[in-house]
Amino acid sequence: MIQFHYQTPTTLSGRNTLRGFIAVIFKKERLPLKNLNIVFCDDDYLLNLNRQYLKHDFYTDILSFPLSRPGEPLIAEIYISIQRVRENAKTLKTSFKEELHRVIFHGTLHFCGYKDKSQSDIKLIRKKEDKYLKVYFKIKT
Repeated sequence: MIQFHYQTPTTLSGRNTLRGFIAVIFKKERLPLKNLNIVFCDDDYLLNLNRQYLKHDFYTDILSFPLSRPGEPLIAEIYISIQRVRENAKTLKTSFKEELHRVIFHGTLHFCGYKDKSQSDIKLIRKKEDKYLKVYFKIKT
């Protein structure tokens, strides 16, 4: 089950299509999914989570928390700062809609084992994000 929650209101059209596509990503990446909550929030909410759980004192666009044990179907939460996504979209000269979906897929890919610590990790996860964005927006049109 994939659910969306809104601490900060945002426009997210096609939620059912998006739920189905996220489930497809997990299937393609061979990770069984039980429950994923995606929470859209503001900078302060995410900063507090970042401080409390990761001991990081900086803003970020996304935090992802696996809650299940290794080897069990995934139970997880993704928190996304709508403010950071808007800023990133401006900086990257892309639409808010595309950047929001990129961040959602980025969090999904983290659970599938993709990292973003080294340059080679970043290159690989970006390639996967681009692939899934291209397929998703082709479905949507």
